[in-house]
Amino acid sequence: MKKSLKDYNFKNKRVLVRVDFNVPLDGDKVTDTNRIKAALPTINYLIDENAKVILMSHLGRPGGEIKDEFKMDPVAKELANLLNKKVIKVDDCIGEEVKKAVNRMQNGDVLLLENTRFYPNEKKNDSEFSKKLAENADIFVLDAFGAAHRAHASTVGVTDYLPSAAGFLLMRELNALGDVMNNPEHPFVAIMGGAKISDKISVIENLLEIVDYILTGGGIANTFLKAKGYEVGKSLVEDDKIDTALKLIKLAENKGVNLLLPEDVIIADQFSKDAQSREVKVSEIPTDWEILDSGGTLTLKRYTKIIKDAKTVIWNGPIGVFEFDQFAKGTNKIAHALAETDAKTIIGGGESAAAVKKANLLDKMTHVSTGGGASLRFFEGKPLPAVEALDDLK
Repeated sequence: MKKSLKDYNFKNKRVLVRVDFNVPLDGDKVTDTNRIKAALPTINYLIDENAKVILMSHLGRPGGEIKDEFKMDPVAKELANLLNKKVIKVDDCIGEEVKKAVNRMQNGDVLLLENTRFYPNEKKNDSEFSKKLAENADIFVLDAFGAAHRAHASTVGVTDYLPSAAGFLLMRELNALGDVMNNPEHPFVAIMGGAKISDKISVIENLLEIVDYILTGGGIANTFLKAKGYEVGKSLVEDDKIDTALKLIKLAENKGVNLLLPEDVIIADQFSKDAQSREVKVSEIPTDWEILDSGGTLTLKRYTKIIKDAKTVIWNGPIGVFEFDQFAKGTNKIAHALAETDAKTIIGGGESAAAVKKANLLDKMTHVSTGGGASLRFFEGKPLPAVEALDDLK
């Protein structure tokens, strides 16, 4: 058990909070504020506790260089609107400018540091850089579940120099995911979609120990189908993972887990939103067409029935190219089936969360994770480095 916010007195303290403000931007506008909103309970709590709140985050992939398009200024503006309060923004995350800004802070003030990934030392978890991040604070709070699987300076390194605690968002994620992995109600169903089976081999292997069903879709299902001998045409497939797919099918059989593949799919003559498309059985895919949606009529009928009868469902990865409306049917149907079931429903962040949001069903799910990579690692049964680094509750 890790220390949480309730284990500290924050009055007059300079509190360094690692948040996940890696939000999508359109120029200088934030197009999705969900990650910022998710951090508000922790930020508001610290404000109410009369702390000096110093926020740090990465944004995008600047590659260790200062790039204007990845500066945190649009985030500061959006955060100020959401807090209905001034947010001080500085143009660095270490150094004199930060030190001066912190020294001027009053209790309850909020300061946002510049993108930590403007420094290559961040991803290297460099100890000197970690020390510089920590030197203007008294306590460190980790509230960035989306970055908790990364052993970076701002997530792990700073804990060598400051007492630390888990924020409310992080605790909520750990409790929700921990509960479903450690004490699930059965039938327990896992829906595995997305592009690559290679990203989820360890996840599937771990889930085979605890689930009753694995429903496959997307590129993952294509690789399984080819492994079973089906012609999949020009579909996205990982040919070097065919043997792995066969091993997973065999392992599922040995464990008594129903690993289900699509029976029918939506195929297209090209990878395009305007492509010609039609529904076919998986035994009827032409060599010059490709699967863009695993959600054929028979498949969805079978999958939605299993979801309806489930007690616990986790979903990671769309089952089609849901960015194209004509190939979003399967993913949308899965989202609505989850919204209508009485089961506990856990959405594993990333594209699954985006699909649920696009369908306006976020509030119908038991828990929607803010971290795709972190939730995947959790489903693998592996520790999250940033959580491991936090102070234990004695």
